[in-house]
Order: sequence, then C-alpha cells, then structure tokens
Amino acid sequence: MKKKYIYGIVAVSISLMSCNDFLDKEPLDRFTDSPAYWSNRDNVENQCNKLYENYSGYGNGGGGGWYYFKSLSDDQASGTFTDWANVNVPAASENWKLPFTEIRRIGYILHGLKISSLDEATKKYYEGVARLNRAWQYYQLVRMYGDVQWIDEVIDPAKEEELYGERLDRDIVMDKVLEDLNFACENITGTNKAFWNKGLAYAMKADITLFEGTFCKYRTVAENGKAPDNARTQKYLQECVKACEEIMKMNYSLSKTYKEIYNSISLKENPEMIFIKAYALEVFMHSTIAYTGSSSNQSGITKDAFEAFLFKDGKPLATTSENKNDAGELMTVNAGVDAQGKPLTAHYISIRKLLDVRDARLEALLDPIVYFKNWGWQRGKGGATMTSSTGYGIGKFDNLGMSVNDRENVGRNYTDAPLFWLSVVYLNYAEAKAELGTIDQNDLDKTVNKLQARAGLPPMSLTPEADPANNMGVSNLLWEIRRCRRCELMIDNWVRYWDLIRWHQLDKLDSKKYPDILKGANIKAAIEYANANPSDTDKRIDISLVDGTYIDASADKTRIFERANICTLFRRDN
Repeated sequence: MKKKYIYGIVAVSISLMSCNDFLDKEPLDRFTDSPAYWSNRDNVENQCNKLYENYSGYGNGGGGGWYYFKSLSDDQASGTFTDWANVNVPAASENWKLPFTEIRRIGYILHGLKISSLDEATKKYYEGVARLNRAWQYYQLVRMYGDVQWIDEVIDPAKEEELYGERLDRDIVMDKVLEDLNFACENITGTNKAFWNKGLAYAMKADITLFEGTFCKYRTVAENGKAPDNARTQKYLQECVKACEEIMKMNYSLSKTYKEIYNSISLKENPEMIFIKAYALEVFMHSTIAYTGSSSNQSGITKDAFEAFLFKDGKPLATTSENKNDAGELMTVNAGVDAQGKPLTAHYISIRKLLDVRDARLEALLDPIVYFKNWGWQRGKGGATMTSSTGYGIGKFDNLGMSVNDRENVGRNYTDAPLFWLSVVYLNYAEAKAELGTIDQNDLDKTVNKLQARAGLPPMSLTPEADPANNMGVSNLLWEIRRCRRCELMIDNWVRYWDLIRWHQLDKLDSKKYPDILKGANIKAAIEYANANPSDTDKRIDISLVDGTYIDASADKTRIFERANICTLFRRDN
C-alpha cells in the first residue's frame, strides 16, 4: 500500500476519480452510490479516511480532544465544579446521534463494497476498516447506554419500523462487535502509524475485550439487570490476551521517555506508537498545549491522584520509608530590579523535592511549581502566568522547543497525538491475565515491569505488600496493576472514568465519601508567607479556595453517588 498520512482537516468524502476519460467521471457535486463509484479505490479510501476524524486526539483548532478536558474523575478537578454528566436522561444527545451517524456512513461503505468490482483482497481490506470502525462506534454506544439497536445495513428513513427498531441485548451487540474486530484483525494490513493498520485492529480489540470481560465479571443484577457471567468473562479476557500477544510479536517497543509520548512534534518514528493523530503547522493544529500552558485556569490533578503515585522505593504513601511530606517549600528568586534600581524578588512554592522521591511519571505529568490564584508561575521564558484549580499544573503536553506563540495561542499547537500505543497494550495484558488468574512473574516482567523501569520504580512482584488505601476489594496484585494503569494514563481520554465503570467502582467519584478527589496541593508554605507578610497583598490567600492547608476545588459543592440513579442508563429494563 502506498505510504500516506491522513490529516483530519483534509480527510474528505468527495470523490477523487482516476479515470482518464472525462465522460466516465461521476458527478462531483453529490455523493453517487453506484458500482462505478465504488469500483474506484480512491473513492473507497476517501470514504474510509473520513472515519479518521472520529479519533479526535488533541482536537481540532480550538476544540477539545481525548486528553486533559475530561474532569469527571478522581484524577482531575476543574475550575468549576463538575457534577455527573447527566443528572436526568436527556431527550437527545450527541453521544447517541454521532455514533449512529458514523454507523450509517459505514453501512454505505459496506454496501458499496458489495457492488464494487475491486479485487477481493482490496475489498476485504476496506471491509475490515469499515467493520473496525463499526465496532468502535458500537463500543461507545454500549458502554454508554447498554442495550442498543444493531444496524448492519443502510436504513431507508421512510421505514420507521426499522428506524425505530427494538434495542438488542447489550451482550448480543458486543458479540457482534467481537465478530467485527476479528474480521478487521484478519484482513487489515500495513504498519503506517498514521493510517489504518493491523496493529491498530489488535490494539482496539484488546481495549474493547478488556472492557467487556471485566464489566461482565463485576456487574450485578441490582446495578445492571444482569448477574456476573464467568463464561463470558473468560471468553473476552482470553480474547484480550490473544490480541495483546499478537501486538507484542510485532515490531513495537517502548519509547525512551514517558513524556515524549505526549509532547512530540512527530510521533511517526516513535517505536511505541501503533496509531496516531498527525498534526502539522499551518495545516492542522490543536489547542491542548494552549489550554495547559496559558493564562486560562487549568484543571489540575487532585490530592487523591497525587497520592496514587508510588515512591522511589516502590511503596505507597502508607508504607514508604521515603519522606512523606506533601507540602511544597517557599522558593525566593531574583526578579530583576524596579525603576529605581532596587532588587526585586519573586516567591513560589516548589514541589521539586516531592517529585524527586516519586514515580518519574508524576514529574513528567506536573510542573515543579504549585501555582494558583495570586501565586502564578511562568513555565517558559516569555510565557503566560499560569494558575491551576488544584495548584498542580499539567506540563506533560507542553513542548518548550516550540515558539511561545505556537504554544500558548489557541489553535496553534501542532504536536502529534497518541491514539493507540504499546504501554496500554502492556497494561491490558497484565490486567487480563491477573483477572483470569493465569498471570506469572514472566507476564509482569514483559509488560508492566517495563513501565515500572521507565518510571524509575522497582519491579512489581506477584505478591506485592498490602496497601491500606486499597478500597476496591481486589487482590494486592490487581490493585497495583490498576495503580500502574492510573498513573500511566492519567488525564487521558476518559480512561479513568470508564475504568471505574467497568470495575463497578463509580462510587469512588463521591466527594462526600472521598473528599480528597476535590482537594489539591498542600500550600502550607504559601499560607505561612501570607500570614507573615500581610503587606504583600499580591500574595494574599483566598480563604474560599482553601480547606486547612490544602487547595479546595469543590466550590462548596458535593458530588453524591446514588447507585439507583447513576445506574439507570446501564439497566436492561430502562
């Protein structure tokens, strides 16, 4: 296959005909569903390329994408209180409409391939692409709504009995999703990281089957209208393991550093990447760096998230022998001179020493300075003064090699976004094997322990010591694998939220029960400075933002988990 890259801004669905005979060309002003149209490979490819836009990566222009913006979790607290996404079931939702829009598009592609005269191998390749994307869309629908209507052909809008057909049992739908995934894995070829490729098919299969296997293991009749299903759990987790093993046989390896996954101008040569969203300066750009590096108040990580990261000795907060202090220290720096030549100083709260004794991923994720209202900080020379809702600022997306203009202005960022990559495969594999009860030390060593090593941590053993913070009722090993996943993928693509869903642990977002999920950094040093220097009004502390010595991002509100209400969307009898 020709080497190519898709940029979201230029993925189009109009036909690009290759026929030399002008009279044989299809009309350019409308979509034409004919054997001639679908027998032109460029037309089929353009229709498939349109599906690439559904993988938003870092977003498009000023819009949000898969990263940072998802603050309904215990990892992140926004500047404004985030309650449950839907307190009441809405009459209409883009979460319902958009997947079915794409399913209809995919239906046209599959129909077109049936009437196409392209060779069988080519048709199977594009059928694989279409079915892979259908699987992805149905996965979004099922995990959001449960039972949904299965549509595998183009429906005539005039046929209301089909348009408003019965919802199908979510288990049956997911079995059909698995059929689509298996077909895609068998028939999609290629290795281009910015194009449909075989590794992507297996990586997507691993993600979806892990979700399904664990969801079915932990579900209950009370929550979901269905009891746990051990046979189904075994089936899907084994499929996850097999998909991961296929990827691990391919030519992928971990990147040297964690941060380069998120802040590289180009990911095309990164050995860890399986599928990426390619951006280009002045062609297709995003704003993820701007939203985490400008004067706009950031949505920082929480105290609960900060404490999830292990110390360098490989132990959690409760048992480590490292310094457990979480309060930053006052740092005074030379800030030049005033108009009269008098020396000026600036005061900041440094958490450098706190980061030095923790999992290296925390240092890559955060800035070394705590910044908040009246205690702002500039990340780069000439950059904007930043603040964060929790004091902890998000630095993992920034690339200081770019100009200030391209970093801080909305719609000017052009770093590539990871979509599917190897470390997630390692996490999926280890979790699936642990859930199956078939994991051994070699499994850990060839997957999550490679991530532990990159993070500067000792290897994980099959029998880790108990962590008193384990509040999920799982084994010590599963708790540590889940911790590794949380730290590796923090603030990535709703990962934490959907992990809590499939583990049936959504009550962990109850801020009354777990108040640290809306608390931020310990700013004791800033409070002490402000109290000792009342004349320095520029450094005053807004007491409405503080709970004790910790920043409070709750806005005096509480998020309550009420199981009967939250589970409404996931019950079969709804």
